[in-house]
Amino acid sequence: MATQQVVHDVTDADFQTAVIEASRTRPVVVDFWAAWCGPCRILGPVIERVAEDYADSIVVAKLNVDENPMSSGQYRVQGIPAVKAFRDGRVVDEFTGALPEPHVRQFFESLLPSATDQAVAAAEALLAQGDEAGAEQAYRSVLGQQSDNRGAVVGLAGLLAGRQDYDEAESLLKRLPPDREVKVLQHRIFLERYAKKHAGEDLAAEAQAAPSDPRARYRWGLLLAANEQYREALDELLASVRLNRNWEDGAARKSMLAIFELLGMDATLTREFQRKLENVLF
Repeated sequence: MATQQVVHDVTDADFQTAVIEASRTRPVVVDFWAAWCGPCRILGPVIERVAEDYADSIVVAKLNVDENPMSSGQYRVQGIPAVKAFRDGRVVDEFTGALPEPHVRQFFESLLPSATDQAVAAAEALLAQGDEAGAEQAYRSVLGQQSDNRGAVVGLAGLLAGRQDYDEAESLLKRLPPDREVKVLQHRIFLERYAKKHAGEDLAAEAQAAPSDPRARYRWGLLLAANEQYREALDELLASVRLNRNWEDGAARKSMLAIFELLGMDATLTREFQRKLENVLF
């Protein structure tokens, strides 16, 4: 079938990548269905026909709820067919039931980029071309019209952080809900600030001289994380937790959790140190 080229299957295993992360680039429509569901068999071909007409702008996927209960449970799918549209990692619109084709087309049409979305995309293109001044001007123009536009906030904050304008970058990020992308950028800013502040200190020697000091192990761990030496950083932070889990209100534990977010919760290193941290705490 030609429609297999524009409608693809997703599972619990690749939902994060194929839907959540992909939705940061283009809207993703997910059809939650099951083989035994009569209305699903009616809606499925409609979704496929409409998907062909929007293939350049919208990603369309199908998820079998019987075979993938984790994703359907996470997004509270109670009746099927359920169709959910994702943008920037979250659900922005949805419907349940076998709607007629004109309604399905209207649903897809509502997901197309607005003029503001196109302006953000243009700013991102300028940034990719190395035109930071042009990108900054474009982002600020969008924010002048919509102060909490997610794409413009994240784009401008990242640009500002890259040139060490940390205060404004952090102020911008406070306009948005703290989802993973926002928190990752906040963590990176924190680590960059930390590395800059302690650039003249020998934190490695400090930790080696005082291996039983949770503060020394914590400080060296943070600097390792700032240099993206994440395994070594997690080893030092875990050592700090072992020495005194309550030091500075659990600062070392919290820093480990921040690194897990930087790496992604599915990363092998994250899972390894999650287990190690649990063994220490519990």
